Amino acid sequence: MRILVAPDKFKGSLDARGIAENVAAGLRDALPDAKIDIVPMADGGEGTAEVICDALGGSWLKCRVHDPLGREIDAHYAYINGQKLAVMEMSEAAGMRRLRPNERDVDLSSTFGVGEMIVNAASRGPRDIVVGLGGSATNDGGFGMARALGFRFFAGERELRGAVGELLRLTRIEAPAELVGALVSSARPLERRLAQAPLQPGLPKIIAAVDVRNPLLGQNGATRVFGPQKGATAEKSDILEQALRKLADVVSKDLHCDFRDEPGAGAAGGLGFGLMSFCDAIIRPGFDVVAQSIGLESKMKDADVVITGEGSLDQQTLEGKTPAGVARLSRKFGKRVFAIVGRASKDRQVQELFDGVYELAQPGMSEQENMARAAELLRKKARELGRTL
Repeated sequence: MRILVAPDKFKGSLDARGIAENVAAGLRDALPDAKIDIVPMADGGEGTAEVICDALGGSWLKCRVHDPLGREIDAHYAYINGQKLAVMEMSEAAGMRRLRPNERDVDLSSTFGVGEMIVNAASRGPRDIVVGLGGSATNDGGFGMARALGFRFFAGERELRGAVGELLRLTRIEAPAELVGALVSSARPLERRLAQAPLQPGLPKIIAAVDVRNPLLGQNGATRVFGPQKGATAEKSDILEQALRKLADVVSKDLHCDFRDEPGAGAAGGLGFGLMSFCDAIIRPGFDVVAQSIGLESKMKDADVVITGEGSLDQQTLEGKTPAGVARLSRKFGKRVFAIVGRASKDRQVQELFDGVYELAQPGMSEQENMARAAELLRKKARELGRTL
């Protein structure tokens, strides 16, 4: 029997490789003769760059950028020289992990450092730059990132460089006189963007890897859905929503493109919108980007059984998370697929993706204890699953 183990991370506990290795160890206890292949996965969230870098034999590069509150930090991204591919995560510069809980302020938090990372990567001459959009601390629609790329924002004659709320007074946007690192354009027709054609031969293509499909605005948009997770109060959310609406209106007027309703525009506090508007980026499901990069389909074709997992299996899983992507690909090739997860909802639509779901959470065990014992519990559940195969 050949088994493919392709999980995502358990956030706050183990990375994807750690999950895969512990699942494989438990399976070997029950199935000593099985051939087990491990393929750590990601879906555009944290861990995406590491997974692609490890799979393709890339290296890590360091650059000096600014964190969400403007402090200088060292940020890292992956570079795969043979493919001229840079892979970065916006959270490395502008993620929640860069802030202490008492520092969360989505009005002041900026994506400026993400723009600095993109400029640094572009200077190395890649064909493609992948930006993973998970784990953000920001809600600025790419305002900060665009300023790092050379765009200027004005309220009358006054240039805006501060809080997101300042965008309420935005009247015009000036694109850089020269494309920064041959990256950005003021407008490219939508049909060419969707065709994934580069603006000019030799220019790098920006791929925004997302694990959500939210638009920029509205009840399902960046602010209303994700703002409260980043510390936004109801009053602050109203201001941020209006600010992003004004940003979208002026982008449409001055840059002649409007991506506010595109699926994924609301990812990372609207950075999806910003990357499309200011960087000519293409939005793609992060799972698809990772799966294609590491050749998941070819690995899956040789397997008899596929096992995936993540920390929480719930309705949000259906929006583009790793377990749903692995399950759907497994069904495409007629493979049995199982999930080993930290916890799982009883949602029928979620449960029916899999031939079986194994949950680590134990009655009477706190979430903290469950996370601390994740490796042990993964091996235990994998042994249980192995005995049924």
